[in-house]
Amino acid sequence: MASVTFEKVVKKYNEETTILKGIDLTVKDGEFLVLVGPSGCGKSTLLRTLAGLETISDGAIKIGDQIVNNLAPKDRDIAMVFQSYALYPHMTVRENMAFALKMKKTDKAEIEKRVNEAAKMLDITHLLDRLPKQMSGGQRQRVAMGRAIVRNPKVFLFDEPLSNLDASLRTQMRVELKKLHERLKTTIIYVTHDQVEAMTLADRIVVLNQGIIQQVGTPAELFDTPQNVFVAGFIGSPSMNLLELGTKRDGNRLILSGENINVRVDAENDFNPEKIILGIRPQDFVFNEKEPEITGIVEIVEALGRMSLIHVSVSENVKITVEAEFEKARDFNIGDTIKLSLKHEKLHFFDSSTKTRLSSKIGNL
Repeated sequence: MASVTFEKVVKKYNEETTILKGIDLTVKDGEFLVLVGPSGCGKSTLLRTLAGLETISDGAIKIGDQIVNNLAPKDRDIAMVFQSYALYPHMTVRENMAFALKMKKTDKAEIEKRVNEAAKMLDITHLLDRLPKQMSGGQRQRVAMGRAIVRNPKVFLFDEPLSNLDASLRTQMRVELKKLHERLKTTIIYVTHDQVEAMTLADRIVVLNQGIIQQVGTPAELFDTPQNVFVAGFIGSPSMNLLELGTKRDGNRLILSGENINVRVDAENDFNPEKIILGIRPQDFVFNEKEPEITGIVEIVEALGRMSLIHVSVSENVKITVEAEFEKARDFNIGDTIKLSLKHEKLHFFDSSTKTRLSSKIGNL
């Protein structure tokens, strides 16, 4: 096992195109760290620089205490699992898993031992003599993982390994990956664009956008205390509602207002910005006919089993999503007026100009 450190890592393809903009990050020994963000944010590029498949333009990358900037991929003691299985089609599962060890001239008995142990761990022992074309996508992905496991690397790198699988198989493989990490206790760095996948797998999550780290923290920290508007909108499914509202003082309270919106919150006396971005997760609304803080028109109701999502038009430019228990959602039809109040202890506040989280000057003081 080993820690991984990125020190001010920059990746440029030319003067106009900078993919990574000074990444500072330490991955703890034995940690399951997930890199998440939208397409083009730099997460796969960061992984590839660690693997040695991309050279960095500036900074340093360490595995343990060793700087690996100039080491060839084969000398970095890492194993990478890609989105595509990349199995040799003419080789059996056993031969695919053993190939890298044979190239290193590992003893035959040791190869057999490692292959059998990995196959048992991944429940693919019965597939060892099959060719890749004789297996399902999920089985082939397990073989790709097994090929990495037999190498006993210091660090595992996973680049969106589940994105080719159907929904039920992705759920199953997430469980298998978590079990695998518990057994191996090896450092894992995992790239995904799926924030649900990130939340269920990670010890810590790194949220990237446009080559810059937006926030690093546990899944709970990112969900409960997003540090900026981007993280607030990206983490959570369905995503947080973000409303830019005008403000007005009323004694020791601040009135946040917009068309069909009127929310009163505690605020320190010296705090009086012109605008605030209010964040509300869909599950933090309350139906309130008598004293609503938000009034809107139902646009659509999505029935998702026990829970439903109600899409609401508050004004021409403001749309929100409300989560409701299925039975309550059945009370609403398209075009109905819906009246809501908010769970004030669950509200999030962001600076309108910097888009960063506001401190304890506002909210539940």
